[in-house]
Amino acid sequence: MVTTDICIIGAGPVGLFTVFEAGLLKMRCHLVDALPQIGGQLSEIYPKKPIYDIPGFPSVNAQELVDNLKLQAEPFKPTFTLGERVNSMTRLDDGGFLLTTSDNTSIQCKVVVIAAGLGSFEPRKPELANLEHFEGKGVAYMVKDPETFRNKKLVIAGGGDSALDWTIHLASIAERVTLVHRNESFRGAPDSTEKVFDLAREGRIDLLLSANLQAVHGNGKLNAVTVAGKENVVRNIETDYLIPLFGLSPKLGPIAEWGLNLDKSAIEVNTFDYSTNVPGVFAIGDINTYPGKLKLILCGFHEAALMAQSAFRFVHPNQKLSFKYTTVNGVNTF
Repeated sequence: MVTTDICIIGAGPVGLFTVFEAGLLKMRCHLVDALPQIGGQLSEIYPKKPIYDIPGFPSVNAQELVDNLKLQAEPFKPTFTLGERVNSMTRLDDGGFLLTTSDNTSIQCKVVVIAAGLGSFEPRKPELANLEHFEGKGVAYMVKDPETFRNKKLVIAGGGDSALDWTIHLASIAERVTLVHRNESFRGAPDSTEKVFDLAREGRIDLLLSANLQAVHGNGKLNAVTVAGKENVVRNIETDYLIPLFGLSPKLGPIAEWGLNLDKSAIEVNTFDYSTNVPGVFAIGDINTYPGKLKLILCGFHEAALMAQSAFRFVHPNQKLSFKYTTVNGVNTF
């Protein structure tokens, strides 16, 4: 059981900045994200993309911004649950909340802040019969702990940076890695592509190009996949794990079932403090909507600052909040 003042759903830039704003008001934060690392879209989709509209930075790479936000939050000792999606939210008798994740992690908090960007990033899954029967039993859509695959047989499918990077990394950990890609060329970084081809030439991995997954097999647990290759040559590959890395797509997910007022795939909020229709639940960043909404990171930062002022009364109902500038008061940690 994790116990905290504020549970932040989403560890992207707005979620990370919320830790700082909450920390200034002596509120502890725990962040949950379905991705295996912090940073949200910035880290997962375009880590090297320059961003030009962050105040004080004429240009900053997405990953550099994430790294700086993490550094800014560190004095307030945030805790994290990564690679897990929040599935349920239950109101407790004391007015707080109990959140439960996809891996049955329980989080008790006084305030919920939804900073989930475009929503929970769901893996794009190959269209294979009975694939869902092997999820968690040999089929994995992300690598949370590379040690899970030590001395195991792996089939990785995909042609982007994630597929290339994990093939390179796991080649020295797994018993055998087979990379399956439907085309002859890769979409990932040229340097990573060359490393994968080198591994294949050296016989350290099996590389199947112009090939597609056709079927998964096993009795309660995955033990083989069928791949159709060039000239429709079909082969069965013994494996302990199949890791399809076909990218991610954003979905609102279980949040849609929590009784929040929604406008399409966004959460309606009060611009006074970005509260939702459920007391104690706030929504900030790209996940919310209101008249004049702009989906900009800097707007999410503004929303986080105002939200924290109102969250204070839920976390410290018997204390009076007095606003002080950090230039005067400094940054006082716990």
